[in-house]
Amino acid sequence: MSYEAVIGIETHVELKTQSKMFCGCSAEFGAEPNTHTCPVCLGLPGALPVPNEQAIEWIIAIGLALDSTIAPWSVFHRKNYFYADMPKNYQISQFDIPICSDGHLDVIVEGEVARIGVTRVHMEEDTGKSTHVGGDGRIQSADYTLLDFNRAGVPLVEIVSEPDLRSPAQARVYVQELREIVATLDVSDARLEEGSMRFDANISLRPQGSEALGVKVEIKNMNSFRSLERALTFEIERQKRLLDAGMPVSQETRHWDEAAGVTHSMRSKEESSDYRYFMEPDLVPMVVSDEWRERIRNGLPELPARQRLRYIALGLDPGTAATVVAGGLGGLLEAAVDAGGSARTVANWLTGEVTAYLRREGKKPSDTSLTGEALAELSGLVDGNSLSSSAAKPVLEGVLNGEGSPREVAERRDLLQLSDVGVLEAVVDEVLAANPEEAERLRGGDMKVLGFLMGQVMRATRGKADPKLANEMLRSRA
Repeated sequence: MSYEAVIGIETHVELKTQSKMFCGCSAEFGAEPNTHTCPVCLGLPGALPVPNEQAIEWIIAIGLALDSTIAPWSVFHRKNYFYADMPKNYQISQFDIPICSDGHLDVIVEGEVARIGVTRVHMEEDTGKSTHVGGDGRIQSADYTLLDFNRAGVPLVEIVSEPDLRSPAQARVYVQELREIVATLDVSDARLEEGSMRFDANISLRPQGSEALGVKVEIKNMNSFRSLERALTFEIERQKRLLDAGMPVSQETRHWDEAAGVTHSMRSKEESSDYRYFMEPDLVPMVVSDEWRERIRNGLPELPARQRLRYIALGLDPGTAATVVAGGLGGLLEAAVDAGGSARTVANWLTGEVTAYLRREGKKPSDTSLTGEALAELSGLVDGNSLSSSAAKPVLEGVLNGEGSPREVAERRDLLQLSDVGVLEAVVDEVLAANPEEAERLRGGDMKVLGFLMGQVMRATRGKADPKLANEMLRSRA
């Protein structure tokens, strides 16, 4: 039987506020364990929470970026459960009245546009961090567990999609797009390796053409876009095998094992009633006025989808435009184009040599000496035949390393092309005189010798002759 996957994603994004959601403790990542704690985030008796206004503004910004409806009135709830990394034995979250709801995000996979509904965007506090020591790193086999409450209480935004995703590839693009949005809004570092962006997936299968939903399985512990795609691909095949064998799919939470490439059962899936939600009695409702909402809306930067469309209008193909936006290289591209550079040429350098350099050196664009004006100058040297495309690469690396402007680097490395017509004509004549047999064949219309003669011209000029100009001169002698 043919099946269709039905996938929803719950994405958690840690906001990069200076302090936690309900107390004044630092939200800094990487501090010594349990040094950023207080009676509030440790859940000690009598400690009262105070909301972080900056965090609320940022969640509204995320909601607006996803075309969500912003609730004029919303409340916090207590989500009750016992786990060692939650010192209060409840998490302050939101339940039936989230700040943002009914949004959407458009994703493009293989040229097809899919609109993915966003059910809700709500605010909650993060948990502490558990480190299971011994065994395979999971609690079931660990010798003991270490707890760090520095992360407990850090503002966390949960973005819940509708079950509108139909493939692992769509799911990957969806979370990548979310990451670009929060990075553009500058509200989160969204570093998967640090846990400041995490996602869980809910997946079920149903017969192709059916509208009924199958039994949902939640997958956790996916710490990269690749692991998300791999986990969903594995789970689709696992559920297919069960259904084809006439066996039921259990509603459960499963753990993704990156090393083994499989999912393992963790526990039966909880329902919302298991958490016994009730309104947080220590916090008043949040009121978002029209004026506050519109002030936040007016302060939004240009979002990635709009950026890509502008870059495509400049002549970039969709893939290159997406890479420029995802790499945060749009500012350099626009500055280069404003300074007269070729959009396509500059974009190719940005997505090729520049991106490779940044990855190799572990740097950001702002850590280098590269400017849009320098890229425009380099583009002008290539377009004006003063520098070959191959020679532009070492010149660009020199600029990135702070060796000077493109022309200065090219001159210092003796890479500028010989394009002086008079000088080049003299070289061509010398080559023809030194190779009379080939010169005679050329004059007789034998173009097969053109490559040999071009090689002699390049050798005589140590590779600096403008190849296009030299080729034209040789052809004119035919």
